[in-house]
Amino acid sequence: MKAPVLNRRLTLEEPVDVADGAGGFTRTWVELGALWANIKAGTGRERAVESMTASTISWKITVRAAPHGSPSRPKPEQRFRAGARLFRIVAVAEADHSARYLTCFAQEEVSV
Repeated sequence: MKAPVLNRRLTLEEPVDVADGAGGFTRTWVELGALWANIKAGTGRERAVESMTASTISWKITVRAAPHGSPSRPKPEQRFRAGARLFRIVAVAEADHSARYLTCFAQEEVSV
């Protein structure tokens, strides 16, 4: 495998549920750190959501591998942030046979 060009700085975030004092919770996002990545767009689709249209794009995001259990290893339900853009991670797999890189399959949803 040819080494990917990791030229995009993304912030890895993890959801944390905080009690709201009324028996429920509020979801907040905690920054785990920055990772350099290569991102490639996949397919996109459009759907109606209430009174607006939402466009969903799938992305393949490649990052350097980290050991299982490491806070810098992405996992499903986390997300990447690039400024105002959010990429929700849905699956993670080794990108090469030597496990030097990970491919994160992510979704970005944009309201139009």
